[in-house]
Amino acid sequence: MWYVYILRSTEFPDQEYVGVTEDLNRRILEHNAGKSKHTAKFKPWKLIWYCAFSDKHKALEFEAYLKSHSGRAFTKKRLS
Repeated sequence: MWYVYILRSTEFPDQEYVGVTEDLNRRILEHNAGKSKHTAKFKPWKLIWYCAFSDKHKALEFEAYLKSHSGRAFTKKRLS
């Protein structure tokens, strides 16, 4: 399975991160360990939403949508 997920910084609640992974638990641990340059300065993170996909390409398309302007509006209104 492929997971599209949204994290929120516990120290900076206005900061959210959208990502995709095959191993959600490992990826969250990596974010909180500072192993991602995009999220290291806003750690720790908490998972606020995720969705599982059996198709990698559909997961990547949905991640790209959530990172778009309309996807951010959708996330704000419906997912967080």
